[in-house]
Amino acid sequence: MNICIVAGARPNFIKVAPIVRAIENAARAGENISCQLVYAGREDDPSLEPSLFTDLQMNPPQFFLGVDSTSLNEITGRVMGEFEAYLNQHPTDVVIVVDDLASTMAAAIVTKKQGIMLAHLVAGTRSFDIKMPKEINRLVIDGLSDLLFTAGDGASNIATREGVQLSQIYKVGNILIDSLRFNHDRWIKPDVFEKLGLEEKKYIVFTLNRKKLIAEEQHLAELMTAILSHTADMPVLAPLRTSAREAVEKSVPASLKQRISFIPPLPYLEFGWLTAHAAGVITDSGNVAEEATFNAVPCITLNSYTEHIETVQKGSNVLVGEDPQLLADNVQLMVNGKWKSSSLPDRWDGRAADRIVQILISTVKA
Repeated sequence: MNICIVAGARPNFIKVAPIVRAIENAARAGENISCQLVYAGREDDPSLEPSLFTDLQMNPPQFFLGVDSTSLNEITGRVMGEFEAYLNQHPTDVVIVVDDLASTMAAAIVTKKQGIMLAHLVAGTRSFDIKMPKEINRLVIDGLSDLLFTAGDGASNIATREGVQLSQIYKVGNILIDSLRFNHDRWIKPDVFEKLGLEEKKYIVFTLNRKKLIAEEQHLAELMTAILSHTADMPVLAPLRTSAREAVEKSVPASLKQRISFIPPLPYLEFGWLTAHAAGVITDSGNVAEEATFNAVPCITLNSYTEHIETVQKGSNVLVGEDPQLLADNVQLMVNGKWKSSSLPDRWDGRAADRIVQILISTVKA
């Protein structure tokens, strides 16, 4: 069985790595199974630092589609053309697509037009806001997929309500947790920790990626004021990429600049250590919120929804939308150590990838 795994952005590789390992383990155990990893972007993509693949203990993608546009429609069209060419040249039994990007949707469409089995990793996630491009991607990908791999009951129920047959839905668990469990004992304390004189559980990590938040200067200034005005003596550490860093630096009032330290983005294993030992995390990233729940670290998410509601229902995550007052209130709770209790959601056991591979083996054989 030849499996093609399509990744569209850097965070996808953290979810893909456990599946690649599980496929390799199955092949060593005698199963007729192999995989090829395809990246929608370019080989020189600056977000794919070499340490990423070293940290994840996986090989870089074997194929790059070379698409680097910022236009969602252009990405969709170009990925469709490039991925069609790939499939015409490489016999493939199953294509696995990850998450909800434009490139993910494009690969899904081409896969079904070629009559190839399609599996969607992290299926059934919804914001219920059809104005969001990613929501359209999710609906299209799940509607086309033969196999929907969901993280929990909530996502499985959504797929069922939308008419997907129960035989197509598999609650495999949260694949991100496979990587966290695999790497938990491999975290590396970053040099910046000592340089800044930080102490464990006495600092806050802040990340920002959403283009909408970065672009709204006045609103971002209100959010940063809400954060930094209520952290008392607890420093805020911000490992941000260029556009986010520039926007945040511009938005922070001069009187509060000493409370935040900007550092370059960290390698995966160093970032994992930093967030695992923080007093709290403030982020707009679903992946970072999931990591915080796994580590039982208080987390504030700057969004009104999350792909994994279990991080709120059972975990350490709180949604504040983009409300400065609600953000400020929760920052105070975080700093004062008055956070809610949390637990690990169902099937966050690090075995999602093994379940996925066994399902693929049994399905293709059938």
